[in-house]
Amino acid sequence: MDLFGNHITSATNLLPADGTVNYYGRIFRREAAHGFLQDLLQDIAWVHDEALMFGKRIVTKRMVAWYGERDFEYTYSNTTKRALPWTPTLLELKRKAEAESGETYNSCLLNLYHDGSEGMAWHSDGEKDLKKNGAIASLSFGAERKFAFKHKVNGQTVSLILEHGSLLVMKDTTQSYWLHRLPPTTKVTRPRVNLTFRTIISSEL
Repeated sequence: MDLFGNHITSATNLLPADGTVNYYGRIFRREAAHGFLQDLLQDIAWVHDEALMFGKRIVTKRMVAWYGERDFEYTYSNTTKRALPWTPTLLELKRKAEAESGETYNSCLLNLYHDGSEGMAWHSDGEKDLKKNGAIASLSFGAERKFAFKHKVNGQTVSLILEHGSLLVMKDTTQSYWLHRLPPTTKVTRPRVNLTFRTIISSEL
């Protein structure tokens, strides 16, 4: 099911069952969104992402960064990252995401996609470090991209376009029952920055 152009409010659950996804649309004016995009491109400590697959280390074109209120570690794709301290821009964006969603977050994983050739395969954010059924707030800046969900059991799909300066929140049992991805496309030539604010739970916290 494609939700392109459909009238959606922040109260609409985009998933038919087994989870909750709310799309708030653009929560920043265009000029503010442009400013945040430039700040993020210039000030974030971007590195190429790495994954360990079948004993082989893969380095992606896509770049990532990991920030948080503490220097706790986060492990995914068999690699471990240690959080950097918040930047002023990230703190401002975190507070905005919290105000809009009514949730709180203590960390942020950022992704930089240079153009449409870079994407993300089907996956769910179910790492043991994450708060079980906790909310993940996804802010998008830059190129508009299609974002899709697929049910792990029946294969049902839901997709929408994430706009420049927009917010999407995934919560409840979404990660247990649904996969999500950012499919590659030849139509997009501009960069996109995605911030996923989340809550890390560890034995030290």
